Amino acid sequence: MMISKNKIKLIRSLDLKKNRKERGVFVAEGPKVVEDLMEIFTPVTLVYRRPWQPPSQIQTTIELIEVSEEEMHKVSFLQHPQEVLGIFPIAPLDASIPFPQQELSIALDGVQDPGNLGTIIRVADWFGIRNIYCSEDTADVYNPKVVQATMGSIARVNVTYTDLRNLIGQLPADYPVYGTLLDGKDIYVEPLTSFGLIIMGNEGNGISPEIRKKVNRRLRINNFPPGRKTADSLNVAIATAITCSEFRRR
Repeated sequence: MMISKNKIKLIRSLDLKKNRKERGVFVAEGPKVVEDLMEIFTPVTLVYRRPWQPPSQIQTTIELIEVSEEEMHKVSFLQHPQEVLGIFPIAPLDASIPFPQQELSIALDGVQDPGNLGTIIRVADWFGIRNIYCSEDTADVYNPKVVQATMGSIARVNVTYTDLRNLIGQLPADYPVYGTLLDGKDIYVEPLTSFGLIIMGNEGNGISPEIRKKVNRRLRINNFPPGRKTADSLNVAIATAITCSEFRRR
């Protein structure tokens, strides 16, 4: 079937959070991302151009729309559109799932950039971290740029939006709450636990003052060599990768 102007308009409208929320769906693009998501979620719609083709055993309830390269450009959010775009249902949050105290988890305090959020989700997936908890002012996980940056990892990492103060407040007083701070201790020599909550802050301001007070294990990623004039800070996604790598290395 051909793609209608109304369908193009609908897909393009999903660039906005309010429209995603109203319709309960989000957009994923590219064979890797779409196929990884299809292992867990059933898409509502697949828009594709050859040579990509839907799986032979695909459910009949899925709307399939084959398009030309020109039409794919009209619906895609990418500068260089790929061969398939999927519309997937947003999974409802299950508030009854307890915080996994015996695992390593990540909390994001005001991370604004969609590319950073998507990369952090991908980093978490790589290092076997199943849960990310986001403050309400963190970028929307279903933003097309976030979904694309995860490269399929959004299918394997649980992302929950919550009040981080309440989340941390419900943990035992001695539970390891890590944060990367300028006055922290050297991450390369400081003892690290196999479980705990790693807090990463906003790109410009770092961890907010309120949440900073709740960090009981302060870490610092040192530059090399010490004392040399260098960049003011690390990108938050890069800092997350370094931190997770050091935890897993132990």
